Parts: sequence; structure tokens; C-alpha cells
Amino acid sequence: METMKHWMIVTLFVLILSQPGLKAQNLYFPPTLGDTWETVSPESLGWCTPEIDPLLNFLEQENSKAFIVLKDGKIAIEKYFGTFTKDSLWYWASAGKTLTAFLVGQAQEDGLLSIGDSTSKYLGVGWTGLTPEQERKITIRHQLTMTTGLDDGLEDNHCTLDSCLQFLAEPGTRWAYHNAPYTLLEKVLTNASGSAINAFTRENLLSPTGMTGLWLTVDYDNVFFSKPSSMARFGLLVQNSGVWNKDTLLKDRDYFNAMINTSNEINQSYGYLWWLNGKPNYMLPGVQFVFNGSWAPDAPADMFAAMGKNGQMLCIVPSQGLVVVRMGNPGDSPLSEIGVFLCNMIWQKLNAVICSETVVEDIEFDTGDLCVFPNPSKGEITIHGYEGHAEIFNTSGLKVWQGIVLHGQPVSLKHLPAGFHLLKTCSGSFKFMLNPNR
Repeated sequence: METMKHWMIVTLFVLILSQPGLKAQNLYFPPTLGDTWETVSPESLGWCTPEIDPLLNFLEQENSKAFIVLKDGKIAIEKYFGTFTKDSLWYWASAGKTLTAFLVGQAQEDGLLSIGDSTSKYLGVGWTGLTPEQERKITIRHQLTMTTGLDDGLEDNHCTLDSCLQFLAEPGTRWAYHNAPYTLLEKVLTNASGSAINAFTRENLLSPTGMTGLWLTVDYDNVFFSKPSSMARFGLLVQNSGVWNKDTLLKDRDYFNAMINTSNEINQSYGYLWWLNGKPNYMLPGVQFVFNGSWAPDAPADMFAAMGKNGQMLCIVPSQGLVVVRMGNPGDSPLSEIGVFLCNMIWQKLNAVICSETVVEDIEFDTGDLCVFPNPSKGEITIHGYEGHAEIFNTSGLKVWQGIVLHGQPVSLKHLPAGFHLLKTCSGSFKFMLNPNR
């Protein structure tokens, strides 16, 4: 009998610990009313404080407006640049897509819709220029995963008119960063719920968390505007698996887990409108090219992020209890629309602050017979399995070398600075590192 009681107590204890939100009891949540937000000093965290100024100087050079780092919910770093203040409003751009993903999950949980439903159920027949049979195949899940198969190569792929939405591929067979099908998720939500998008967002997300903000229509797009602290609050909510303090805002574990994990095999670094780090490959907006490796190699592998035009970003790292917010104007990165290279450069500086280094093993990146070694390199790489034109890009997306490579012939790169680089050939692309200690 005593043994049975013991096991019943242990089982109950395990069940209690497994409830959403309880795993992160040490997280701090600011009050939903007012501006009170506890801080924690970088010194008390054991961070390398002399590296903070170089980080902030870099952010200022990159035209940042606001930068916030939360550690276990408390503010560890907070900086506003120029005339921008903590009460200033700024746009999320495509980082706001993750708000929509969260709201869709809530709507499904409330029985208002199912992501397996045809989009036509909520938008009516004829919302595209497709045949009714082609149109019926597009589901809400395809909108969430950027796999509708609609042609994103039109002059304005933000256009949501039926004449702008044309067939290119079967849904689920092609990934493309296409804004128009995403934008129409607002109409799906409003038609399914019977509420205007701002009212639905306020009731289900803003009021329970203390967030403030507003959706505005800019041309065809739905754009969310808020204070930087509201983006940080959303990051804290998602870090805690959709639980604000003890209030579970998204109980559907299956949906939440699917949202922040690989949603398709074409672009393994994309969830439900979230960008995922540490995956085998990734794609970028505007191109149909699959890059090998992580899109932010200097960031933690378990990071997932909301990314928006001109470097709006919200990064969440569960393993380290970190939420990172950056708002601002475009930096020097040519790919500033989603800011992948700017994000990686920020993490290079932030790693120095938190006294963390990216560990790079001496391995080969291999696709079939094509491989690059050694990696890391001390200034010379050798390519096997490929002969022809090749290009090398730095983490800012700038081309730093091009030429003809031959199988087994070494290529000297001693003139390039240390750090990560991307080799692009007709047979694939590979990330490699020039060793800073060479």
C-alpha cells in the first residue's frame, strides 16, 4: 500500500510539472498595466560587460531605433537611439506575421476554423484567378507555411486582388515567400470570428498580456504598429509556450509545437510564419534556391524568430532564456527585407556580451560528391566534386570573391577577414568559417 501511495504521489508530481507554463516558473512577467518591468544587471549574470558598448555602437551604425534583451523575462539590456524612446511606435513589418500565426491557433482552438479547411470556405469562391477546383485545394495551412502554389513572381506580389493570384504549382509542392496569401489570413480570421482584426487581437492577445498596438492597412499589407516593449511581451509569451504568467492563451500544444517547428520539407527553416534556426537548409524571399545550413550560424541553434523588412526582429532562445528585440531602419545588409544577415551580425556581437562562442566543428558540408574542407579553414579551402564558376559572400551578403575552381585544387582566401562565409556554386552552397586564430 505504501509503495502504491508513493508512486501515486510521484505520478501526480510529474503531471503537475508537465502542465504548460509550470516548466518556466522562474520566468518574470511584468504587470499587464503600467510600465513597470524588473531589470537584471549584465554584471550579475556574469556577462562580459566591456562588450556591451561595441554591440550598441554597431546597432547605432545599423540605423537601429530600439534594442531590448530579456533574460528570464527581466530586462538585461535596453537601448533607444536618436529621438526614439520607449514610448515611440514602430512597425513590425513581416515580423507581425507571427502575431497572425498565434491568432489563427487561438481561432482554431475556439472552433472558429480549422487550418485544414479550404480557404474558400471563409473567402468564398473566386478569391483567386484559379479554377474552382484549383482554388479549393488551397488551405489555411498552406497560407501559414507559404506553400499555396500561387505565383509570387508577379510585378506586385503583395497584391490581394483575384487577378493577382494566379496558379503556378500544386499547393504544398513549392515554398515561396508570398505576401498576398498571408495578408488574406486577416479576412479568414475576421470572417470566421465575426470580429474586426483589431478587436480580435485586443481581446485574445493584447489585453491578457499588457501589449498595446494596432493593425493598419498600408497599400495591400496589414502592418502592426506598437512600442518595442509590446514586441518583447509577445516574445516572452511565446518563450513560455503561449502562457502569460499562469494564463494559458494557447492551450493547443499540437498547434503551438507545429508553429515553431519545420512545417514543410522544401524550406526546413520555416514554421507557421516563424523563421527557425539550426535546420539543415533554408530559403530566402524572392529566390528559389535552397541554401545548406542555418540562416544565422552565429545564433543558438534552437532560436526561432519573427523577421520583418528593414531588420525588424524578435528572436527567442528557449535554452538560454533569451528574448531579443530589434526595431529600426534598414542596415547595410543587401537582404534587409528579412534581415537574416543583420540578425547574424547582431548575434556575433551579442555572443561576445554573454561570453558565448559559436562552436564550429571541423567537418565537411557534403551534398553528393561535392564537399568543402577543411572547415574551419586557416585561409585556404579545397573543393571536391565540382569544377566551374564559384562565388563567396560574407555575412553582410556582399560578394568578396569569385573565380573558377578546379576539383582538388586549393583556393587561397587569406586576404579575407575571419568569420563565416558562404560559398555558392551551381551545385549547391556551403557555409564555412575562416578561423580567427589562423
